Amino acid sequence: MDEQLVRVEHLRVELESSGIQIDDDVSLSLNCGEVLGLVGESGSGKTTAAGSLLAYQRRGARIAAGKVLLKGRDVLSFSPRELRTTRGDVIAYVPQDPSMSLNPALRIHTQLLEVLEEHGFGNSSGDREERLRDMMDEVLLPGDVDFLNRYPHQLSGGQQQRVVVAMAFACRPAVIVLDEPTTGLDVTTQAHILETIRRLLAQYGVSAVYVTHDLAVIATVADRVAVMYAGRLVETGSRQQIFSKPVHPYTRKLLSAVPDVKARTMPQGIPGVAPRPGHRPAGCAFSDRCDQVVDRCRHEVPPMEQVAIGQHAACWRWADLVSCSQRTGEGSLCRWLRPTKQGGGLLELTDVSAWHGRRQTLDNVELAVRSGECLALVGESGSGKTTLARCIVGLHKGRVEGTITFGGQVLGGMARKRPRRTRQAIQYIFQSPYSSLNPRKTVAQLLGQPLKIFFDLRPQEMERRMVEALAQVALDGSVMGCYPDQISGGERQRVAIARALCAQPALLICDEVTSSLDVSVQATIVEVLSRLIDETGVAVVFVTHHLALVRAIAQEVVVMSDGRIVEAGTTEQVLGSPQADYTRHLLADTPRIPQ
Repeated sequence: MDEQLVRVEHLRVELESSGIQIDDDVSLSLNCGEVLGLVGESGSGKTTAAGSLLAYQRRGARIAAGKVLLKGRDVLSFSPRELRTTRGDVIAYVPQDPSMSLNPALRIHTQLLEVLEEHGFGNSSGDREERLRDMMDEVLLPGDVDFLNRYPHQLSGGQQQRVVVAMAFACRPAVIVLDEPTTGLDVTTQAHILETIRRLLAQYGVSAVYVTHDLAVIATVADRVAVMYAGRLVETGSRQQIFSKPVHPYTRKLLSAVPDVKARTMPQGIPGVAPRPGHRPAGCAFSDRCDQVVDRCRHEVPPMEQVAIGQHAACWRWADLVSCSQRTGEGSLCRWLRPTKQGGGLLELTDVSAWHGRRQTLDNVELAVRSGECLALVGESGSGKTTLARCIVGLHKGRVEGTITFGGQVLGGMARKRPRRTRQAIQYIFQSPYSSLNPRKTVAQLLGQPLKIFFDLRPQEMERRMVEALAQVALDGSVMGCYPDQISGGERQRVAIARALCAQPALLICDEVTSSLDVSVQATIVEVLSRLIDETGVAVVFVTHHLALVRAIAQEVVVMSDGRIVEAGTTEQVLGSPQADYTRHLLADTPRIPQ
């Protein structure tokens, strides 16, 4: 554990065309058998730094300075042939999205065998076939011919990720870089993948760099933690030091943004956004968002200094903050603990069943939602929760049976067959703002669409309503001229919410709207939705697999499995005293930061 395996020295990565810095002065080390957690918001430079361990950078970027020593040799000086041998054999990589790294045209067996053949594993094809079966056993997947002959699209997301993990461990490398390998997976699948990774790391004594924005996951796997912000390291330390005695204001705010399934207060978002490359301030990049800022912070970049044995921080005020409480202020109470104004019944489902082709995906579902209430719909991937949400809004293309009543009126199956007033009153916010917002339209054009469809307004009134909707999601009118690719992921999701609000709905269907967002942005979205419910009385159906967020925002919870409701009740009842074994398993699989 004390033998140093990887050392990164003063790494600088920049854009080839302009020389703008992406990462600057990043220095890291990794010991044998150690797991280093690399955390930070999107755009912090953590994936860029991790990719440098394999001497890799995305198109348009280059490693401009520094060293990456792997077993004492600088991989940045390797020839292309040496790099091909080293990657996979000595150091391997597990990407965030397995569907993008697996070849859709090749069977699983072919892709697994390619890894072994490329690195000359074993002395014969028989040795490689035996190793292939061992690989499948290690990641708890079937090794039979039927499974191995499948294509990637015939596997679930969790199975695809296990295949990629098997490929990474195939040649028993010394180091593995894990780039957000569980982002977007439901809690049960995530728990299984994490357990598989932990077991294989221990079994082979492999060291790992685990890249993520999810601090609760890092708390379960990492020995040491490095926190990045705007391309620089801001704090490093042992897991216990970072989670128990964080010093840097950014680390503290990140921890305050993490939802907890046992918490009584809501997670707190971090105001503002991280500066992008080329727009970073002269001093500390976090100064504009920091509540501990002094004048020096705005003009001088703070160096990494030792705070305690094994802990370092880049903050001019670290000595003042060491003895201070790590709390950044108490958040507001979770919604289920607050007195809220709830109206009468708005939505009611009776004996609703649905099919995809011949396969039944919903089985006699019944639920009710009141005005001013947030009802959380939770379960694993494939549990039927998104199908149910799409049935409510009228987007499910298969057969639907049963009765869906909204405002006392029975709804037709497809949205296009429903009255315009009903379509205006029920709005759907999709999981990915990247795919739901037209990249060729400005924010103003996107917000103007529902106003043109549902209302007859003059231009001045349209603009007033657009600005008002943006203000409701904590954005100002300056973004109206921007295209989606010119704003951050969190801002995109808030624009998607604002677009739905322009229709002045009575019911919002939020389908996994926080699943791939940073914890700080996630907390901000939950704060926005909670405030909207209080201010407008809109009802919200919050579809998610994230039980810690459910505790923060929902008053009622419906738990689904295999198209059926297995438990329903208040948030306090379902998450505090679950009766169904399935609910207990979901809670047990939810990662937590140790208190």
